[in-house]
Amino acid sequence: MENILQPWPWYVAGPLIAVVMFLLIFMGRQFGMSSNLRTICTMCGADKTSGFFDFDWKAQRWNLVVILGAVLGGFIAMNFLTADPAVAINPETVSHLNELGFESAGKAYLPDELYSLEALTDFKALSILIIGGILIGFGARWAGGCTSGHAISGLSNLQLPSLIAVIGFFVGGLLMIHLLFPLIF
Repeated sequence: MENILQPWPWYVAGPLIAVVMFLLIFMGRQFGMSSNLRTICTMCGADKTSGFFDFDWKAQRWNLVVILGAVLGGFIAMNFLTADPAVAINPETVSHLNELGFESAGKAYLPDELYSLEALTDFKALSILIIGGILIGFGARWAGGCTSGHAISGLSNLQLPSLIAVIGFFVGGLLMIHLLFPLIF
């Protein structure tokens, strides 16, 4: 039973992602999570207020299954296939995060200081979540897709804009964690 609770190794998960991408390319489809938000907004009538949402959302219904699969898969993995919900991270990183005030670092998947119900009453934590969400949403739209869409689907289609976007994601992440993160906390 203990072996089933271990993450799949890269040599299993990687080829499975490649098979899924091959099938999507073969069927003329592209994967991406942020495009689902556009589809949901259009389903709810946003096409009546903005031309951006004026498209045939029914042609994208298949991609909504990705959301359902991500939610169900995450629930099953967390509740039935995870022996320890803590992320195995470098002890030096845990120590550094503890110094910044993240006492749950190394003990939980998400830091309680940002993702607990109590965090919603903390102005600083709530501000970080709202501003971060707006920046991620804006960035995904401006880049023409999210990290999963560009890094998995775009790169597998050998699209130069996706390569540029992925490089930008990594550079932005490095700048954030090494320059801005210590200033915020």
